[in-house]
Amino acid sequence: MEMLQMLEEKLKEAIVAELKRQAANNPQSLRIEDSEDLVVKGKIDLDDLAMVIAGAVAGGP
Repeated sequence: MEMLQMLEEKLKEAIVAELKRQAANNPQSLRIEDSEDLVVKGKIDLDDLAMVIAGAVAGGP
């Protein structure tokens, strides 16, 4: 169970980091509000997000 929680946390961190990266690279198309919950407004590059998730699951950086 602890491994599942660790994987879940790693996935969350990877997703948030990627969304923030995308927002920083294209602030006119994507805005992130980091409060208690994450609020995302705009266009997300799903290909880049999927690669980050796959890397996190595979144990990549």
